[in-house]
Amino acid sequence: MYNLNLIKQEIEAPLEVKIEEHPIEFNATTYNNFSGLITHQRTHLGDMPFKCNQCDKVFKYKKDLVIHLRIHTGEKPFQCNLCDKAFANKPNLVTHHRTHNGDKPFNCDQCGKPFAEKKYLVVHQKSHTREKLFRCTQCDKAFTTKQSLQYHHRLHNGERPFQCTQCYKAFVCKPHLISHQRKHTGEKLFQCNQCNKSFAQKGYLVVHQRSHTREKPFQCTQCDKAFVQKPHLISHHRTHTGDKTFKCNQCDKVFAEKRNLVGHQSSHTREYLV
Repeated sequence: MYNLNLIKQEIEAPLEVKIEEHPIEFNATTYNNFSGLITHQRTHLGDMPFKCNQCDKVFKYKKDLVIHLRIHTGEKPFQCNLCDKAFANKPNLVTHHRTHNGDKPFNCDQCGKPFAEKKYLVVHQKSHTREKLFRCTQCDKAFTTKQSLQYHHRLHNGERPFQCTQCYKAFVCKPHLISHQRKHTGEKLFQCNQCNKSFAQKGYLVVHQRSHTREKPFQCTQCDKAFVQKPHLISHHRTHTGDKTFKCNQCDKVFAEKRNLVGHQSSHTREYLV
């Protein structure tokens, strides 16, 4: 026979439940809270709960929506400390900084050419695999993009639509004009990360950095000499071919290199001074 009083006491006694806290595991990724798990699950489910009220674009994460909204507001809170450019997000600022320090972390696995941004590497890599469909009708050159062909055509027809307002020099494309204008403003955006020397153009920085690395990528095919810059190699080639393109306007003496002509012309100046 059951003891009803004992049963009643057992029913009314507080229930002790031992709860052990374990992190939630989901697809080899561990989370210590439910919110983190829910956020992660969106990557699997394709759930995009954050919607832009300006253009109806949707996002998985709130932080991505916040960054996107800056397109509409024009807000650019990440300011470059070397120039006046600003950006909507930090990764773009980090990428931009490479234009100043010459850092090129993305290397082509076909030819070793380095790039500051991955998107430029991707475009370049297509040049190894993609056929050059855009061929110039005036010479034998071909290009992988239509825009490159358009720039090239301007060299033939003399079209230079981008003109400097300071000296009226004109260029085939806008980036060349922007680079040129720094000569007038004295702006030097490209800084060497070895000695902090600055340059107005990126090409000058690249050449300068070879003074630190001792790199001489332009090799003569006739002898074992190598050069830091291509113009120096071209000038050197004339010593093999005998080509002398630089002519003195005082005595008609000719030289293979311009620097030798300049040195020679000073001899005429000294004659006048005597």
